[in-house]
Amino acid sequence: MKRPTTTVAAAPYVPAGAEAEGAVAAKGGRPGASGGGGAVPRPRADAVRNRERILAAAREAFVEFGSAAPFDEVARRAGIGNATLYRHFPDRDTLVHHVVLFTTERVTASAEASLAEEPDAFAALCRFTHAAADERIGALCPMLADGFDRDHPELLAARTALAEAVETLLAAGQEAGLVRADIGVGDLMVALSQLSRPLPGTACFDTDRFAHRHLQLFLDGLRTPARSELPGSAATLADLTLKPAPKTM
Repeated sequence: MKRPTTTVAAAPYVPAGAEAEGAVAAKGGRPGASGGGGAVPRPRADAVRNRERILAAAREAFVEFGSAAPFDEVARRAGIGNATLYRHFPDRDTLVHHVVLFTTERVTASAEASLAEEPDAFAALCRFTHAAADERIGALCPMLADGFDRDHPELLAARTALAEAVETLLAAGQEAGLVRADIGVGDLMVALSQLSRPLPGTACFDTDRFAHRHLQLFLDGLRTPARSELPGSAATLADLTLKPAPKTM
């Protein structure tokens, strides 16, 4: 089956607080000026483009090198200077937070668009899976790491929206009898993350060459009728969240 190539036209990403930087009044004037009639400031188009370029570059770097990827590398990939990068994201925690948010929101939009636009639920699942790989969903791995603020309200809301969108997509396929019933959202997301990341310790960063091929093999294994019985139980997104280790005496 030829994989769908439809892409999601996501709205420009404007994180909370971005309005303050590069804001201009609707009627012109100095950045941050209110202008006549109390017009509400809005981000400059170039400021929004810079943020999106940085986030996309950081997302790629995080997938390849982890969230400790050098800021110099992120700036180089974004085609900007280090000063511009630090002006938008003054420290690593801020950058990681917004990369995770950016990726989560785009993957959620992909799940919703796939279900709304494809002719059947399995075609929607295939389109979403390949699109999520193109969105470098492996950049969400910091959510599973110690020290990452998974309980930030923005991230909680984004993660809930993602879980609901993918659960709806998967349930549609299962209810239609097209997708095996013994898998959950967590199973899908783990496979996506693993199959769309470069192999560690290699120079094999051209993941697209292999990822979509292997993802389609994985998707074919989700079709009904199931050809085998899976060990264990279906995984949810909650199962992927790190739990505090028990205290020892």
